[in-house]
Amino acid sequence: MSAETTPAELLDEAKVMEEVVSLCKRRGFIFQASEIYGGLRSCYDYGPAGVELKRNVKALWWRDVVTARSDVVGLDSAILQSPRVWEASGHLEGFTDPLVDCKDCRKRFRADHLDGDACPECGGALTDARDFNLMFQTHMGPVEEEGTAVYLRPETAQGIFTNFSNVLTSARMKPPFGIAQIGKSFRNEITPGNFVFRMREFEQMEMEFFVPPSDEQHWYEHWKAERMDWYVRYGADPGRLRWRDHDADELAHYSTACADIEYRFPFGWSELEGVACRTDFDLKRHQEASGKDLSYFDQQEGERYLPWVIEPAAGVDRAALTFLVDAYDREDTGKEIRTVLRLHPELAPVQVAVFPLVRKEGMPEKADEIVAALRGRFRVATEAKQSIGKRYRRQDELGTPFCVTVDGDTITDDTVTVRDRDSMEQERVPVAELETVLAQRAAAWSRSR
Repeated sequence: MSAETTPAELLDEAKVMEEVVSLCKRRGFIFQASEIYGGLRSCYDYGPAGVELKRNVKALWWRDVVTARSDVVGLDSAILQSPRVWEASGHLEGFTDPLVDCKDCRKRFRADHLDGDACPECGGALTDARDFNLMFQTHMGPVEEEGTAVYLRPETAQGIFTNFSNVLTSARMKPPFGIAQIGKSFRNEITPGNFVFRMREFEQMEMEFFVPPSDEQHWYEHWKAERMDWYVRYGADPGRLRWRDHDADELAHYSTACADIEYRFPFGWSELEGVACRTDFDLKRHQEASGKDLSYFDQQEGERYLPWVIEPAAGVDRAALTFLVDAYDREDTGKEIRTVLRLHPELAPVQVAVFPLVRKEGMPEKADEIVAALRGRFRVATEAKQSIGKRYRRQDELGTPFCVTVDGDTITDDTVTVRDRDSMEQERVPVAELETVLAQRAAAWSRSR
């Protein structure tokens, strides 16, 4: 949201979330799941624009965390794991939130999210808090027997820990190194909400970085810096990001340090990603429970040890929401109030939109030719309906950085008009140079624009 171009009265912070949710449905980013049946609370479907944004978030994370490095490899573990995994990890016993019920209206709340002893909805009295396990339970096999109970994973991390030895051997890795994965997780949240910020079905981007115990602090600081820089690199306003270190009473009993990257959403400062020092807790628990040796032997030092772990854990949906909220802007052009998503070109669902000015005189055919030429390099769309101004506004709301217009002059001199989303400036460019010009502009994009 641009403070330079947006008067305060155009972008009321209290209304931003409502406006973003409306835009998400109108432009095909996010829909309420099962909407035609009244919807299912806290569950959402990603539409044509949203699925591209989400894919781009994951692709950039994977590129920067995995493929651009030589010390991180990937994994895709199963959603359903042996119940013994969750027993060893402590999830069966301790993955709980304190639950209270209102004795009058029967609504349920997390006790640690309440300021008083009365129901925030009706003022009624609340029950005593009780532990509520957040894992979804299901059954494997045709008969619902106790022995067939399995759980939808509440995090992707445990699949990494149980595959530590497999990856160590097959990928010929040695500490310090990381194992990363992106995948769905499920938590039966008591109070989901704030659009896609807190859902019962969500997607995570997690990496476990295994290090010699003496190197823990170095790598903790390294990954804190890397992860904060990642959000800023792709357009998040650094003024709306901060670190929040966990207090001693917040830390898990096995953790030596943990900090959250928080973003100032319209509903307040909330966790975007956590970076934690997990020590050797997970490997030790799985080693004890399974009876399998999960240690690493350092031939150079002549010693065997269980690696310690630094874990950067991010939410795909929260990252996508952050980029959407941060990119959302309204500005007075002097003629109208323009709504625009100032998305980074690498995040934008569509990077280049190609328009024939009119649907005749060879312009649609020329536009199709340009689309075909650009498609291998950019995410491209084309449309010919409505006025050119309305087409520009639609692409502004989709976050498309560049629009290319084919007009009568294109047919005679083979040049097109390139319009910049953020500045709305237009320039004539030879078709032969179009791909290069667009690539240069995308590479030079800066949030300060």
